[in-house]
Amino acid sequence: MAKSEKTRLEILNEAAEKLDEDRKAFIIPLLSEIAFMEEKLKTLKAMPYIVAHPKNPNRVKTTDAAKQYKETMQIYLGAVKTVLTALYKIESDAADELMARLQEFEL
Repeated sequence: MAKSEKTRLEILNEAAEKLDEDRKAFIIPLLSEIAFMEEKLKTLKAMPYIVAHPKNPNRVKTTDAAKQYKETMQIYLGAVKTVLTALYKIESDAADELMARLQEFEL
C-alpha cells in the first residue's frame, strides 16, 4: 500500500469525525469492527466453501471457511445496520458522507 493510500478504517473515521460528539462516541468503535470484518470477509471469500468426498464426489460438505463467512457476514450486516439506523435519524452532510463511505465496500 502506498503511503498516500488511506486504509478503509481511516476513510470511515474521517467521515465520522464530522458527526456530533455523542454520535461519534457511539459510531467510531463500530467502524473499527466494520473495517476489521470487511478484511476478514475478503479473506474468507477467497477460500473454498465446499469440499467433495475423495471417493464419492457427489457427497460434499461445507468448509469451516463457509461457516465463518456466514457468521461474519451476519455480524457485519448487524453492525452496518446499527450505524445506518443511527445516521438515518439525523439530517446532516456528515451523516450523508459516512453513509456514502459505507456503501463503497466491495467483496
